This record gives sequence, C-alpha cells and structure tokens, in this order.
Amino acid sequence: MPNWGYSKTDIDPERTAKASAREIRISPKHATEICTTIKGMKLDQAKAYLQEVIKIERPVPLRKHKKKQPHRRGLQKIAAGKYPQKAARKILMKLQEAETNAEFKGLDTENLRITHASAYPGMKVKRYIPRAFGRMSPRFDTLCHVELILEQVKEET
Repeated sequence: MPNWGYSKTDIDPERTAKASAREIRISPKHATEICTTIKGMKLDQAKAYLQEVIKIERPVPLRKHKKKQPHRRGLQKIAAGKYPQKAARKILMKLQEAETNAEFKGLDTENLRITHASAYPGMKVKRYIPRAFGRMSPRFDTLCHVELILEQVKEET
C-alpha cells in the first residue's frame, strides 16, 4: 500500500484541514479545470458553484484544455466552457469531507478558504475491445488524484 503525501507541504496544521481522493474515475482534464477555478474561493462559495455546475446552470471555464470547445453563456474573460458534472460531484464530496475534518479540528467553517486545490493523473487502467477479424483495440482509462486544503482566514470587517 503506497504512502500518499500532499504536493503542498508548508502548511500550518493548526489552521488547515485537508482531504484527498486517490485513483478516482473522473477525467483528469475536467478535475484540473475545476480545481483551478475553485482555488482561492471561500468554502460556501465553492460548494454553491459546484452545485450550479452539477445542475448545468453555470459552466466551468476551460483555460488549458479548450481546443475546439464551444462558447458558454455566463463566462466573462474566457469564452470556452463545459459542465463536467461527474468531476464536480466527486470534488464536492471531497470539499464536504474537508469541511467535516475542519469541524473536527475545531476550526470556524464560515471563514474557510481553499488555499490548495490540485488534480493530476493517476494510474492507467488498461482494457481491450475485440474488433473484427480477430483484432483488438486498446482502451485506456486514466484515473485521477485530487487534493484539497482549506485554511481558516481572519474575519473580514
């Protein structure tokens, strides 16, 4: 069993709460775009945003993987966007787990901000599809790792 670490190491354990998901079956491209969008948001704002993505009310802007993608209504600076519902559901579950970890540590959940959100590809699941004349075609599924770190910020007055 591997010993998983976090890609960000310089954090204060007294003011932060972490959650990670390893080898989940979502698109690494979609997870990366969602993580770059929610990084820096407050916890309540990020949860509301992901619920709107799941309901297909608000698109996720595509910054990196935007080739041949259609424009979406509601995006300001970046025109290309998508509604990655499956990835949004899994990341929302991880956000709720991080919130539960923060409550357990005694942190104020009203003042939590996402300071680190990253997603990167994991292991490849190799499968083959039988084709005509005794041939086979490969079909590879890339799994994904997601890391979230919430930090308690000072109250804004």
